Amino acid sequence: MTRFISFLTNRYSCHACSDEKRQERLQQLLLRVHTIVEEADGRYITNSGMLVQLKMLADAMYRGYWAMGAFNHGSLKETLMADEEEEEVRSSLFRLKRSRIIHGSARKHKARHLMEFHGALESLEIAVANITEFVVILSGCDRMVRRPYDTYLYIDNFVFGRHSEKQMILSFLLQESPATAAPAVLPIIGGLAVGKKTLVAHVSSIMRLNETDFYTIADRGSAMSGKGRILIVVEIDSDVDEKDWTTFYSYVASMDGRSKVIILSRLKKMEKFGTVNPIFLNVLTYEEFSYLFKALAFGSANPGEHPQLVQIADRFARELQSRWSILAANLFADVMRTNLNVHFWLSILGRCRRLVDRNLSMFGEHPKLRLEKGLPIDVTDMVLRPASPLQFIWNSSNNVPAKELPQVTFTELLVDLKPKMQATVVRFESRIPPYTTFDHILSRYAQDTPQLGAERRIVP
Repeated sequence: MTRFISFLTNRYSCHACSDEKRQERLQQLLLRVHTIVEEADGRYITNSGMLVQLKMLADAMYRGYWAMGAFNHGSLKETLMADEEEEEVRSSLFRLKRSRIIHGSARKHKARHLMEFHGALESLEIAVANITEFVVILSGCDRMVRRPYDTYLYIDNFVFGRHSEKQMILSFLLQESPATAAPAVLPIIGGLAVGKKTLVAHVSSIMRLNETDFYTIADRGSAMSGKGRILIVVEIDSDVDEKDWTTFYSYVASMDGRSKVIILSRLKKMEKFGTVNPIFLNVLTYEEFSYLFKALAFGSANPGEHPQLVQIADRFARELQSRWSILAANLFADVMRTNLNVHFWLSILGRCRRLVDRNLSMFGEHPKLRLEKGLPIDVTDMVLRPASPLQFIWNSSNNVPAKELPQVTFTELLVDLKPKMQATVVRFESRIPPYTTFDHILSRYAQDTPQLGAERRIVP
């Protein structure tokens, strides 16, 4: 018996030691890859093969960060986070059964985290094994001029994690064209609030900082006349007639053939107006989205000191990445950063889920889809102790000018505010260029009003 116990002890010690070495190896690889990705983000890359490799490096890096966090916190008692999703059983008759469910759930989570950890480590090993040529070529790429504030943006706002897409836009803008040539057109296609305007604004700031002789419409004013190349960014929300596009394009060509046009749209059909291959901005991967959300939600706080909050943030990121957008991640992260408390974060997560469930029940579609269509959504569950049902509606659909209504922030609405007015503007302003402002009208309504009641149906 003594030998058997000794055998088990030694086997467990070796296993723990092996896991410790793997963690150390993963940390070393993450530091190395993160350094290379950040260095690449500050240089001009025109080689298409390098852009593909840069995307692979970034994907492996975010996957590694997520796996490291999940593995570090997976063995703690915060598996309670997953157990809270199990059915509440209060009767003593079912306590034994509930205990079995909890332990079974914990084992499943541990096995999944271990599998993710090994997969992430393998991906980074493969990425680093083929990185020598990338680093050598990268060292020959020109550096961008960067301001100290850009470093803060890189750390705090990972919407700029789209490294390869940024380089594609830069390559498009830097490509020289004869003055007599037709203006080049780059379509950027992506869903609602995936960061199209933010990405272009970031690239434009780099171009200005590096003294590129491109003017934007804002630089030149509304006249758009005179000499010099012009960068025109066109946002298209609906279908465009071929004749109208031809008229617009001819006008741009008459100014300077070296000018460039960037189309921003949610419509895939807009790629037909491009003269180069379009850039498709897809939803961030879960690992990258989780990294971004935690960076925003924790702010300057150390996530390692709040293991339970890390677990909640991962679950929240899963909810937002699959069903919402980066804008929603920013909104909820701003709220959660005000109070690093487990019960508070769980409350916000619960309200977000109830919001989705209520709108699915009432209208048969996700609230994000309704917002994309400009339709009102029910937000009663988001407010603490609402006196009556509440809805968000687009500013354009309300007859009262937004500037004449009282304004609150999204954080104030969720944390401690009970709207007293019949209508209020809920405002969110992006913290990074182009500092887009999003306004919604918050108003009370009767549940049986034709505006909402006519669309209501129960989802089977």
